[in-house]
Amino acid sequence: MPFPIKGPIWFMGCGNMGGAMLSCWLEAGLDPARVTVIRKSGEAVAMGVTVLTAPPPDGPVPSLVVLAVKPQMLDLVAPALAPMLDPTTLLVSILAGVETEALRRRFPAPRAVLRAMPNTPIAIGRGVVALHGDGLDHAGREHAEALMAPLGTVEWVDESLFDVVTALAGSGPAFLFRFVDALAAAGADAGLDAAQAARLALATVTGAGLLAEGSTESLAALANRVASKGGSTRAGLDILDEPSALKALIRDTIDAAILRNREMAAAAR
Repeated sequence: MPFPIKGPIWFMGCGNMGGAMLSCWLEAGLDPARVTVIRKSGEAVAMGVTVLTAPPPDGPVPSLVVLAVKPQMLDLVAPALAPMLDPTTLLVSILAGVETEALRRRFPAPRAVLRAMPNTPIAIGRGVVALHGDGLDHAGREHAEALMAPLGTVEWVDESLFDVVTALAGSGPAFLFRFVDALAAAGADAGLDAAQAARLALATVTGAGLLAEGSTESLAALANRVASKGGSTRAGLDILDEPSALKALIRDTIDAAILRNREMAAAAR
């Protein structure tokens, strides 16, 4: 399937998330000769991809620009980048907490601005990408979905909820990794070899996730299927289900991430 964007593609920054997006798109058929990565280090990213330390002063206008720098760097890169764009450029931002209005103020030329919040499993095409578009008609939204489809599950979200999605799906892998690590540590504390406990915990979470993905039952129902009345699983669930236990901990975790996203949004306004 041909890559849905024609013309030059620029990445402003190419760290972990931007690099994962680019890698996935290259695997999906994007010609690396069409890609220019602009990064301060000038470090190479992939064979055939041009890397520059500043936007090229001449040449064709980019059809797609992906803003993939740290949010705090936005005002450092915008003055040099903004004059290079025109109304045909699709501006895609993966900057956490930076709202469309803030992007429009710094990049007035593009007709279409797309906020995207991917998470790290996009590196294997199994990520989540939340989208909010401004200046996109129906065809433009379909185009955006096709652009993001190789990365994983695509969901459109109202911008007022973007901070919530960022905390849930964007930060979620880190929270899950912490949980798996804690599961393994508990097994090790109970006597298992630490490396074996880590293998078992990871395999358990991986298998359970695949089982849940293929099931029509709710997660609560799946948990209850494992837990026999009066059994060991039920004894463990009774601890997790205490009002001040898992749900309260996760709620506080998500709330903390949402608050930080809102602080970054305020700083970028």
